[in-house]
Amino acid sequence: MTRMPARKNSPAQVLFASLIGTTIEFFDFYIYATAAVLVFPKLFFKPGDASSAVLASLATFGIAFVARPIGSALFGHFGDRLGRKTTLVLALMTMGLSTFLIGTLPGYQKIGVLAPLLLSLCRFGQGVGLGGEWGGAVLLAVENAPPGKRAIYGMFPQLGAPLGFLLSGGMFYLLSHQLTNAQFLVWGWRLPFLLSATLVVLGLYVRLTITETPAFQELAKQSHTVGFPMATVFRRQLRALVAGVLISLATFVLFYLMTVFALSWGTTALHMPRERFLLMQMFGTLFFAATIPISAVMAEKGRMRVMIGVTILIALFGLGLAPLFSAGVSGATAMLALGLALMGITYGPLGTVISELFPTETRYTGSSLAFSLAGILGASLAPYIATWLAKSYGLPYVGYYLSTSAVLTLLGLLLVPKGAGSVQG
Repeated sequence: MTRMPARKNSPAQVLFASLIGTTIEFFDFYIYATAAVLVFPKLFFKPGDASSAVLASLATFGIAFVARPIGSALFGHFGDRLGRKTTLVLALMTMGLSTFLIGTLPGYQKIGVLAPLLLSLCRFGQGVGLGGEWGGAVLLAVENAPPGKRAIYGMFPQLGAPLGFLLSGGMFYLLSHQLTNAQFLVWGWRLPFLLSATLVVLGLYVRLTITETPAFQELAKQSHTVGFPMATVFRRQLRALVAGVLISLATFVLFYLMTVFALSWGTTALHMPRERFLLMQMFGTLFFAATIPISAVMAEKGRMRVMIGVTILIALFGLGLAPLFSAGVSGATAMLALGLALMGITYGPLGTVISELFPTETRYTGSSLAFSLAGILGASLAPYIATWLAKSYGLPYVGYYLSTSAVLTLLGLLLVPKGAGSVQG
């Protein structure tokens, strides 16, 4: 009896499956970030000092970044032991359920202190899911890539970030434009969280139609999977892990300054209308989306050259951040466009660069942990730290904070082990 050949994923299947998942994940993540600035301080915390409520809300935003390494260790373990496909489905379900539940939570006036506690718990669930999603989506792309196209394939899950942001920002803009402020605060803000369930169902369907990556199939056939991938990463690949964390650092700081901090500071300290600022951010995100594929094509000719060059530019951008942001609507728009354009250049090759630091048997765990730990250092408290710096010392210190993170990223690039880049093996 002739044995049928194993079904292979088509390029379109692979790229769409890696893109749709991260789009949904980042949509879920960003609607929380937006609501943490515009809604949660008013609804989920004890009435009183508005500034304290904003800071407390931003602190719950940071919980997901603490949860990310837990998700990376959990899903990374099964992704390296059992395969990428099943793990990606479970990660998406975890993120989706947590997001949906946020849309059903009662506020502080109804259940008191339980409101911020339940909000924090759901936020933790979001972080666990995202900790397993990003690494798997990147591997789905790069482990199916033909030779010479790993950076191009690897940029497709990265495109999920600007697409998810445009969807979330667009939805919040429409709600803010169509509803009164009272309607928005009572029930309008819940709609993006509840409607995310539809996107999750679509993502699950797409993920269930794909097969396992060729790299993992070969690993499993040769019985080369390791028993405890995280222990192997810390014992044998610690330098690669530290390098991955530092390489990702400036990317995280830059993005969350341009999104969460900028939205908070622009609509409070600079008194810009919420709807206008959301439009300004969506305009900037177009530059984010446009520069991702450009940088990926450039990275096929040299990963380190692109990453070092853009990191230097980010450090210089930090020095000009405050003058631009303070120069009215036109200056703030220019700051967002320039900052998010730099974000696209550094983010496009990032997934490929991080995945290339680790061998197949620990790649899911290693790349996910590096990205997640960088999230703790570079993103979890970035809006909080930036707000504190701006209020305590002035807006220029927010720029210095970004420039310092870029210097640390340059140090990480110098730590990249020689020979990194053999993702096919």
